[in-house]
Amino acid sequence: MKTISLARYRVFEGSLILINASFSYHDTVKKILKPIDTDNKKLFLEKEAADAFLMLMSDIGGWKEIAAVSGWRSINEQHDIFSSSLIEKGLEFTQKYVAFPGYSEHQSGLAIDLGLRQSDIDYIRPSFPYSGICKAFKDKAAHYGFIERYPKGKEGITNIAWEPWHFRYVGCPHAEIISKLGITFEEYHDLLKQYEYGRRSYIYKDSEGVWSISYLKACAESFTNIEGDPGSTLYISGNNSDGFILTELKTKEKRA
Repeated sequence: MKTISLARYRVFEGSLILINASFSYHDTVKKILKPIDTDNKKLFLEKEAADAFLMLMSDIGGWKEIAAVSGWRSINEQHDIFSSSLIEKGLEFTQKYVAFPGYSEHQSGLAIDLGLRQSDIDYIRPSFPYSGICKAFKDKAAHYGFIERYPKGKEGITNIAWEPWHFRYVGCPHAEIISKLGITFEEYHDLLKQYEYGRRSYIYKDSEGVWSISYLKACAESFTNIEGDPGSTLYISGNNSDGFILTELKTKEKRA
């Protein structure tokens, strides 16, 4: 067994961090940004998310009809968007569709807004219907690690209005689990806290093999230690509050 020691600050890192009105994004987190649109060199995503997004767009031939509207944003840009929306649209609209600066997923580089490619695209609420090429994107999104972050009917949980254009990278197999269960990212975090590391795990099988997922509460004043299995592949992400999500690919299933 190999011991892995995690510093407390690492709860704020990783593709599974939960960012919402209750949990702010920690801008001190190190990330590598990658451009995602050759037509707009100011559009970036975190590298892992960018690679997955570009593969998805290539898979469906999406660039002819889909435009990347907004990716990574600095906190200053989020301030500008929030302030402009307040002036132009008012408080009620802004609270529904624009995250308060410091609490936006876009600051992490893990979120992207998409819209149909047309002459006039609404920056705050771009058109992204459940038909045509947009449906093709939605159908493939989970396979590449993306979820529709703010689904219809879940506004009371996300505290954000329905946004069919906003997608969040959480990686695999998490996106597939969330999509199949029909739950929000908030509900997924609540679910995983029922699977405490060392006691029981959430088991999920896909074409890659058998995944074991669990939650580990971080030590408040010292390093958190994990005993890794040399015979498996372990992915670790913070949850942005009090602990870590451990995702272990335990066995490789045999294919016919």
